[in-house]
Amino acid sequence: KFGMGNGECEIESTPEPKTKSKRNIGEVTFPFFNMQTTEKYNFSVPIQVRMSDLDPFVHVNNGAQCNYFDFGRSAYFEEVFHKPIDWREMDMVLVHVEMDFREGIEFHDRIVCETRVLSIGNKSVKMMQQLLDTRTGMVKTTCYSVLAGFDRITHQSIPIREEYKKMFTEFESLPDDQQK
Repeated sequence: KFGMGNGECEIESTPEPKTKSKRNIGEVTFPFFNMQTTEKYNFSVPIQVRMSDLDPFVHVNNGAQCNYFDFGRSAYFEEVFHKPIDWREMDMVLVHVEMDFREGIEFHDRIVCETRVLSIGNKSVKMMQQLLDTRTGMVKTTCYSVLAGFDRITHQSIPIREEYKKMFTEFESLPDDQQK
């Protein structure tokens, strides 16, 4: 158990698998959101690991991995929307990030950031990303995130644009029940 502001959260620990997960790991469970997803990605972008990303243990620092996911998310949007993203005009903001560090990333690992939309709501988009070592097929880190529609002038939440919903749905081949 640990405190979370005005309440507590209890996390059940699960035993570690005897063998390390490969790319096809089946279903992943997200306990905080009671969500399962199968691993299918239509988009990936290579990540350049830099010396400045390394921590004293010669692994990529957790903060640097957040940057990798930001880069992957931006590149994903540019691919789906067919144009460069101007974040000063983008009417979605990142409101939640949850990361699981499964295995350390080292300097010579060949990493790609795979990104996809899980579901689209009226005012939010749920995304899943993973950092994958292309040499070994090992998923090093996963990232679940939520973006919300946001009016940058009024600083109020707004619905996700219908054009965005259509582009996400077409790119991901999402079934109608994924738009909630």
